[in-house]
Amino acid sequence: MAREPLSFRAFLDARPAGCEYGYGHGDGLRALRDREFPRLRGITYLDHAGSALFPESLLKAFTDDLRNNVYGNPHSQNISSKLSYDTIEHVRYRILQHFHTTAEDYTIIFTSGCTAALKLIAESFPWIPEGTKQPSSRFCYLTDSHTSVVGMRGITASMNVLSVPIKPKDILVAKSRLPAEEQNCTTPHLFSYPAQSNFSGTKYPLSWIQDIKSGRLCPIKIPGKWFVLLDAASYVSTSPLDLGVHQADFVPISFYKIFGFPTGLGALLVNNRIAPLLRKTYFGGGTAAAYLAGEDFYFPRKSIAERFEDGTVSFLDIIALKHGFDVLEKLTGGMEKIKQHTFALAHYTYTVLSNLKYANGAPVVRIYSDTDFSNPDAQGPIINFNVLDENGQVLGFSQVDSMASLHNIHVRTGCFCNTGACQMHLGISNEDIQRNLQAGHVCGDNIDLLDGRPTGSVRISFGYMSSFEDAQTFLNFIIATRLSNSDAEIPLQSVTKLATESVPDDHLSFNKADKLSPILQISDRELRNIPSEAETTGSWQPPELEAESMRAAVSETAVPTCRKGGKPITVARIYLYPIKSCSAFEVTEWPVGNQGLLYDRNWMVVNQNGVCMTQKQEPRLCLVNPSIDLKQKIMVIQAEGMDPICVPLEDNTGKEAVTCESKVCSHRVKTYDCGERIAGWLSAFLGRPCRLIRQSSDMKSKSHQKNTKGPSSATNISLSLVNEAQYLLINVASILQLKEHISARLKEPLEIEELIRRFRANVVISAPESFEEEEWVEISIGALQFQVVGPCSRCQIICIDQQSGERNKEILQSLSAARGRKTNFGIYLMNQPFCSSFSDTLSVGSQVLPVLKENTEIQPPTSSEEKCSG
Repeated sequence: MAREPLSFRAFLDARPAGCEYGYGHGDGLRALRDREFPRLRGITYLDHAGSALFPESLLKAFTDDLRNNVYGNPHSQNISSKLSYDTIEHVRYRILQHFHTTAEDYTIIFTSGCTAALKLIAESFPWIPEGTKQPSSRFCYLTDSHTSVVGMRGITASMNVLSVPIKPKDILVAKSRLPAEEQNCTTPHLFSYPAQSNFSGTKYPLSWIQDIKSGRLCPIKIPGKWFVLLDAASYVSTSPLDLGVHQADFVPISFYKIFGFPTGLGALLVNNRIAPLLRKTYFGGGTAAAYLAGEDFYFPRKSIAERFEDGTVSFLDIIALKHGFDVLEKLTGGMEKIKQHTFALAHYTYTVLSNLKYANGAPVVRIYSDTDFSNPDAQGPIINFNVLDENGQVLGFSQVDSMASLHNIHVRTGCFCNTGACQMHLGISNEDIQRNLQAGHVCGDNIDLLDGRPTGSVRISFGYMSSFEDAQTFLNFIIATRLSNSDAEIPLQSVTKLATESVPDDHLSFNKADKLSPILQISDRELRNIPSEAETTGSWQPPELEAESMRAAVSETAVPTCRKGGKPITVARIYLYPIKSCSAFEVTEWPVGNQGLLYDRNWMVVNQNGVCMTQKQEPRLCLVNPSIDLKQKIMVIQAEGMDPICVPLEDNTGKEAVTCESKVCSHRVKTYDCGERIAGWLSAFLGRPCRLIRQSSDMKSKSHQKNTKGPSSATNISLSLVNEAQYLLINVASILQLKEHISARLKEPLEIEELIRRFRANVVISAPESFEEEEWVEISIGALQFQVVGPCSRCQIICIDQQSGERNKEILQSLSAARGRKTNFGIYLMNQPFCSSFSDTLSVGSQVLPVLKENTEIQPPTSSEEKCSG
């Protein structure tokens, strides 16, 4: 594709009539970005529908306000409390002004967010349940609604009120009036719909509000009086809402969607005509005019806001809203200009995306939209899509997300808490949702394809500070990763799917463009004689006779299921990673514990907030070199320019140890801090505050466990600080085949040693066939038996050169192209219990005896976390 359509001039020419880009500042949008959002340098943030970003001046104005004033609890009567109360009331008026209404028409009830506002509505709406003499109420909602709206039916069901989902296409044809005799019925019904779909950006007509309230539009044919809940959380982030014209009864919002700060604060705008009808049972601090503790007597406050705001409101956060409105107006000139600016970007990006084609004419993306992006009154600045390959097959959203992360592009993936829209646009049936759940897929995980069908999609969204460069960077990313010539290659598969009878066992074939290329010659000697840099200082040597008798015992008892070819498979390398995400420690022989290799990932580096740091956030972690000296019982940590430092191997969980709980992926682990000395050493090397923590031995057996399937399913296998399994295994033959593919794309040689280290395996084997490890269900190595848990789906860590810390985006992209839209490489193993009087060890040179499985496709682990070795 020519690059001209990605020019700024092409963007300006493509703008719809009336849509201005920027806000008319003399210094331009770029200066605004540099001044207000310096933290965005080098980052393309495209998840504004998830959260807006706060500008520097908002934070400064707010903190200056806090430094210069004393704000007390607004429920007190002193001077500082009166200041808080008066400021909060001023903010209420400012919110009403923003939405073009007044206190005569609407009341502001502060909540913790839009979700809390929706829950409040469900609990307080004057429902009439089934089984009374009066006609019963109905709760109707558009299926293209956020989970928090659909979740209201849980409350209505407990009140014996029926809920009715309405598809968007059905509401458009529901324009028949009720008979005159039924229009006088006063039974209250509630219809909820989003002003803007958070899935696709579709803007539903605000005219529905008055049409439904007047009876011209009936969601369902039933006597009664309709009230309208307008979910405006997504809409008001980039569009003006005039409640003087479109007078919905309930309007819930979250302020972080508009300003980026504060979070955890929202509001419910209640039309004063329905406010007196709302019911409330619980009463918290500040809501009572009078009550008795000893008798059932309670009288609420007169003000609707005070009646429903239980306890002390987040008064400092509410004060921050004043500065949010001031700064937003100053920077942009108002919501109408934000609407024009963001739509201009969305329209342009949609136009370019929808016209991207492969050489065979197939589209590069499939966009999920109800509009053609021609009208900002019908479409918001959200684009939802999936990336396709040349054959029209969907690339999983997790893979696209990983690729985007390599380019520092922040997108959102999944179903976006809107299952109804996801089903509608992706063609997912109710039965599919239930089958996917049974297969292990849950909302928010990264299982993106099941049976080749997508479980979700990719969403990009623009905000008021988004720029043309953001759109350009994203489009260049799609073009660079999907339209390169090398992506037309036929992907590498498991060797059993490619090999034919004419190809010898010890040769690999590599297909390109439907023709066999020259066979890649890799001898068995090459596979086994890779130079080793094993450190002998830390290697563990069992007694010679015991080791020999152990191997003899295994040779007599371990008999593998038949596999193709008769050449032996052996262990070529063994690595452990004492500190999670730091450099590998290579050994020739090593003891095995109940969590994997002894001391493998027993430690991890955390930031000042106690959050685990990995190479994704800090690539220089790979330059931290730990080694284990079993004789001296110490771990020695080295790094260039730093004096070596030692950490004892003994578990220090005495009274002086600072214990804490940490998270590794979704697992809770109990850890303890390793002290100030090593914390200072790591902080000095990495240039940021951090600490070293270690998994506590008293929690190892119960806090971080993996339930496995298969022969050892009855056992909860204990894990160290790994992400997914005790061991990760890769095959040198698979590495060599991948090396040829990557080298061809890079047009430069790639050292196999470098590639092996990028994949951060514990066990590197030498097998005759590439990718044959993907057909194994169990293996034995020496006296040890392992169950194959599943394939390792790779993340951007493999793009980091483990010797220099430098990133190369091409590695993950090449793996994806080579493996046919997947990023699987290597297999996870769990150690099965093995009764033996011998010490368990893993040794280089040991024979690997695999057991083949019946089907040749390993299902990935059903974890919600990204699968990478860390």
